[in-house]
Amino acid sequence: MTMLIDVLSWICLAGGGLFCMVGAAGMLRMPDFYTRMHAASVIETLGVGLLLAGLMLQAGLTLVTVKLLVIGLLVMFASPTASHALARAAMVRGVEPLLERGEGASKP
Repeated sequence: MTMLIDVLSWICLAGGGLFCMVGAAGMLRMPDFYTRMHAASVIETLGVGLLLAGLMLQAGLTLVTVKLLVIGLLVMFASPTASHALARAAMVRGVEPLLERGEGASKP
């Protein structure tokens, strides 16, 4: 049973690390503020969520697991709120999203 928990834990940790790396690459490669902010939200939700899940599996049923759960809940509530506030502030300041030619893009 402990071998199964270790394997699931390492799968979660590796998946969280992968999402963090993909999100970081996305933040560097995306063309404008709004798409970069989306990449950052991928890091926060999927990456951190999987990392915390893997750590909770490693910790077992202890006080450490409760603390990790509280951290996870804080991230899940604060992250969307912060992303919304950033996007709204950018829109109020006049930062326009970059529209590529394609569906939904207006023609000059």
